[in-house]
Amino acid sequence: MLRAALFAAALAAACPAAAADLNRIVLNGSDEALGVNAVADEGEGEPRSTGSYALRLYKAGDPSFPFDTFLAGAIRPRDGTLEALKFADIDRDGAPEILVVARSAGSGGYLAVDAFRFHKGVLALAASKSGLAADSDPVAAVAEAAKSRRGRK
Repeated sequence: MLRAALFAAALAAACPAAAADLNRIVLNGSDEALGVNAVADEGEGEPRSTGSYALRLYKAGDPSFPFDTFLAGAIRPRDGTLEALKFADIDRDGAPEILVVARSAGSGGYLAVDAFRFHKGVLALAASKSGLAADSDPVAAVAEAAKSRRGRK
């Protein structure tokens, strides 16, 4: 047991990126209406408090191989740690959007949310909202942001 702990400590000292990745957040979710399995994870080797995240979509269907057929992906900046991966129809068009929620590492614990639309094989950012109070509803906030964005078009 002691030998394993010493090995882990030596590995962490020799490979700080590998040590940081032991705590990397990975979120999984699926949505039947979209027919996707989604994965959001923090950038490899990045600090927990800031960096980037990747959102990857895979074709749903075979539970034995949930990540075999890659469909689309995106990389976005991140201020904080990933907290939730949700599906919600924020624009009320009958199709859910994919929401990635992050919480800032600062004392306020502010929230940020990105909403993505997946349509005809294309993944696109639909709306984004940051600086939300720690106890706010990120789904409602990004729905309002999407509504405002549609009003400008």
